[in-house]
Amino acid sequence: MTTGEAHGSARLWWLPLAAGLLPAAGAIVAFNLAVAQGQFPSCNPLLDGCVSISRAGRHDLPNIVFRALLLPGATLQAIVWLLAGRWLCRLGAPRDRLLRLLPWVGVTAALFLVLYGTFLGTEGPGYQWLRRYGVVVYFGFTCIAMLIVGGAVQRLTAATGRLRHAATLLYLLVAALPLLGLANSTSPLVLQSEAAQDAFGNVTEWWGALVFTVFFVALAALWRRTRFAMSLTTDSR
Repeated sequence: MTTGEAHGSARLWWLPLAAGLLPAAGAIVAFNLAVAQGQFPSCNPLLDGCVSISRAGRHDLPNIVFRALLLPGATLQAIVWLLAGRWLCRLGAPRDRLLRLLPWVGVTAALFLVLYGTFLGTEGPGYQWLRRYGVVVYFGFTCIAMLIVGGAVQRLTAATGRLRHAATLLYLLVAALPLLGLANSTSPLVLQSEAAQDAFGNVTEWWGALVFTVFFVALAALWRRTRFAMSLTTDSR
C-alpha cells in the first residue's frame, strides 16, 4: 500500500477462513474419491487411522483435486501470516521481536506446504525426503506461528480484558499439537504391532490437520469481530 487517495477498504476475515478450509476440503474430497475408486476401503480416518492424508491424495484424480485445493490454500496461509502481525498491532499489541519474526515463520511453513503438495504423488527417495520434511517443517513452523499469535492475543486480553474466550480457545488449540506429537512419539511403548503404530500415526496426522483448520477458522472469526480491514490507495503525488 502507498499513501494517497483511498479507494475504500476490504474486510479480510475471509482470508484465514479460505486458508483453513481449502486444504481441509482437498483432503476430504481426495479421501472420498480414493474410496470411490477402490484405492482403500471406506473408514473414518480420524478414528481408525486407516490411511494417511498423503496416501488419500497420492494417485490419479484424488491427487489432482487435493493439490488444486492445497496449493492455493498454502498461498493464502502465507498471506494470513504476513497480515496477522499488523492485525495484532492494530489491536494494541507491541511490535516486539516475536511479532517481527511471525511473517518469516509463517511464510516458511507455507512454503514447505507448497513443497509437499507440489511433489505429492511422485516416486523415489527424493519424494520421500520432500514429503517427510515438508510435513515436519510445515507442522512445526505453523505450530510456532500459532503460538506467537495465541500469546499476543493472551497478552492483549490481560491488558485490556478483550477477546478473553478467543485467547483461551487459541491456547487450547496450540496446546493440542504438542500433545498429539507426544502421543505419537510414545505410542510404540503401548502399541506393539507396526500396523497399530502406523494407524495411530495416521490418526494424529488427521487430528493435527483438523487443529490447524479450526485455528484458521477461529482467526477468521476474530478478524471479522474486530473488523480488520485494509484500504487500497494510490499515490496522489
